[in-house]
Amino acid sequence: MENTVQTSAAKRNAFTRFLDGVEWLGNLLPHPVTLFAVLAGGIILLSGLFGWMGLAVVDPRPADAPGVAADGMIRAVSLMNGDGLRRIFTNLVDNFTSFAPLGVVLVAMIGVGVAEKSGMLSAAVRSMVLGAPKHLVTVAIVFAGIVSNTASEVGYVVLIPLAGAIFYALDRHPLAGMAAAFAGVSGGYSANLLVGTIDPLLAGITEEAAQLIDPTYTVVATDNWYFMVASTFLITIIGSLVSIFIVEPKLGPYDSSRADATILDKSMMDEVSPNEKRGLFWAGIALLGVLAVMAFSLLPRTGLPIPFTSMVLGGEFIPGWGVLRDPDTQDAMASPFFDGFVVWILIFFMVTGYTYGRVAGTMKGDRDVIDAMSDALASLGLYIVLVFFAAQFVAFFGWTNLGAISAVAGANFLQESGITGPEVFIFFILMCAVINLSLGSASAQWAVTAPIFVPMLMLIGYAPETIQAAYRIGDSSTNIITPMMSYFGLILAWATRYDKNLGVGTLIAMMLPYTIFFLLFWSGFFVLWTFGLDLPVGPGAQTYYDPSNM
Repeated sequence: MENTVQTSAAKRNAFTRFLDGVEWLGNLLPHPVTLFAVLAGGIILLSGLFGWMGLAVVDPRPADAPGVAADGMIRAVSLMNGDGLRRIFTNLVDNFTSFAPLGVVLVAMIGVGVAEKSGMLSAAVRSMVLGAPKHLVTVAIVFAGIVSNTASEVGYVVLIPLAGAIFYALDRHPLAGMAAAFAGVSGGYSANLLVGTIDPLLAGITEEAAQLIDPTYTVVATDNWYFMVASTFLITIIGSLVSIFIVEPKLGPYDSSRADATILDKSMMDEVSPNEKRGLFWAGIALLGVLAVMAFSLLPRTGLPIPFTSMVLGGEFIPGWGVLRDPDTQDAMASPFFDGFVVWILIFFMVTGYTYGRVAGTMKGDRDVIDAMSDALASLGLYIVLVFFAAQFVAFFGWTNLGAISAVAGANFLQESGITGPEVFIFFILMCAVINLSLGSASAQWAVTAPIFVPMLMLIGYAPETIQAAYRIGDSSTNIITPMMSYFGLILAWATRYDKNLGVGTLIAMMLPYTIFFLLFWSGFFVLWTFGLDLPVGPGAQTYYDPSNM
């Protein structure tokens, strides 16, 4: 028995040392803003070196395709000369303002800010979890965590501490509740029933990367929607089973003597008040109104004038039915409806948030709405600074042709090695999961890796939408075990209120089973979905890409 205990202790110590090593390595990286600044500067230096060396690869595109050089080669372009420096100086501002993710995130956050400041998001989360049957509380918490990703900080700031309080009130281990919520919010970060702020952000980065190969390629926020909706239920099932059968039994009975006395007042267990319930009811009515307008804008046109459903634009009579379909092809998928979906996100959160605020009494007029919008944008200060340097890195990467050269070289390697089938995505997902341990921001990691791997995998025949869906699996699954994730410190602070002796290694060890099972089953589900069942990852999204069409 003694030897067993010593062996278990040795294993725990070895594992903790390993986790400490991961944390130490992650801490060696500079701040993400500094990282992008260094990468942008590094691209300039490398372009000078490779331009001087005459680095070039054969362009795989047809000779008559736009942008193909007369000699059929892709050559490294130096920025360390007069032309390069002039290009940097004259385009620095445009690189920033035209960076696709910037505008969509700012617009979406204006609406999310109204819904958050009014209290609607907090009330909705509490209503979802506290209203669940006791035997389904774990499932409800994981599911609520995933859904809260529509406005990610709500899950971190409200749901995770709330889950600990709920489990404590039910005489269950509060850390098990927090683990279940953390798994849903962060481990299932990309899954959701609705399109959230992360979707247009990643789509913008993917589009920028895809256009290094195909300048006409577009990626929209809904391009992973089908797969992410299905993933919501998969992650809910896996997260719940891991919580119930692995994490909670391992934690054992809760010893409240290890808790901070201030946490035991169950302050997070406040029921949804009657005012909040009325607010949620009328917000639901407002939501139905928004959905009706959305549906109306996509209905097939009748070609006949319909009273009160038409408008005159430039003197041309246009029936109001299907006004957001493609005006030429009448297509519903490749249409202004989905191309401008971020506008619907703005409308959805503004209308429902304000309706809730007026009914619940948390918003009195336009000044409250404006304050909510400005507060939401004020919270994005660091993100805007990061985007400035990320935009320069992406632009420089494209100008120098180093992204295209890396993609062609990588694609050639994969083709020569024979790794071009669906198995390539398993390696890709695992690579993204490992990178995420040191670079915890989904947007920051994708901004670095997308310009390399999106073109590379496009050249061996896979569509950017499919590549992005695979990336999201790897990125999400290891969020819960990396100290580099921006909210990890907050979760640790909440957890130590229930266990004053809890450390980083303990928290990571508690979350590690989720990571293992998420990676295993989510990756398998992706391969089954895209290649086994041949289902698209989103509306109008492709699984394969034909490089000869560039």
